Amino acid sequence: MDGLERSHELGEFLKARRSQISPADVGLTDGGSRRRVPGLRREEVAQLSSISTQYYTRVEQGRLQASEPVLLSLAKVLRLDDAERDYMLQLAGKEKARRPRRAKSQQARPGLKRLLDGLTDIPAVILGRRMDILSWNPMAVALLTDFPSIPHDQLNYARLVFSHTDIRSRYINWEIVARDCVAFLRMESAHHPDDPRLSKLIGDLSIQDHDFRQWWAGRSVAHRTSGLKKLRHPVVGELTLEWQGLTSGDDPDQQLVTWTAIPGTPDADALRILAAWHAPVPDSEDSYTP
Repeated sequence: MDGLERSHELGEFLKARRSQISPADVGLTDGGSRRRVPGLRREEVAQLSSISTQYYTRVEQGRLQASEPVLLSLAKVLRLDDAERDYMLQLAGKEKARRPRRAKSQQARPGLKRLLDGLTDIPAVILGRRMDILSWNPMAVALLTDFPSIPHDQLNYARLVFSHTDIRSRYINWEIVARDCVAFLRMESAHHPDDPRLSKLIGDLSIQDHDFRQWWAGRSVAHRTSGLKKLRHPVVGELTLEWQGLTSGDDPDQQLVTWTAIPGTPDADALRILAAWHAPVPDSEDSYTP
């Protein structure tokens, strides 16, 4: 995105956020009058932020670059969480330091790859920029899908959540998972506004999927490193797993994502069954018959 596009996106983001805040949320009364659109009016946001309505209107219309103190005040009024605030500041060019340009292609970091290879009974993948899947272990194949059979240019977690039949059907709480993917990609678009592969991914999913198109327009952003996933597996049935994202110290654009279960639960038993089910069969010459 160039400067004009970022200013426009910032205005659309502010508009979307104020539409989600009611006057009652911020201690205002509407006097019983019916509003044509939901949420706060521009003048109300300006009043609560201690700026003029004209100033705020020009910011929302992309015609004025707001100062960082004003943006932080707007973040409080609009009740932005940390991820939303960071996204807003990045769009406005107020982030403390830009990341250096990186090569277009990524390889899994050796340290993360060693951790991944050592996880023999825990499903895990390494995600890179744009949620590209850089590597996986056999347990991830057993839990989700046959990653080796997927064309390289399709190995993207968000793309698979929306378009891959196996993965889409595995998630019982698919909408939550899919919305998180949209929010993560929205944050990525602020970190890497000039990434052509990210633009293509967003464009492809917008064309192919109505839900993605609708949720992308909602401009939600998120940056979570853990949560719960509820899955329905054809071999072990339903299970609830906790996922964790461990960021590489050498490359903040790479994460080792694991799915684990609480010991002693049916979910842990299910993972053990999956590990046994997907264990490699020894070659006949290596087997021993008494």
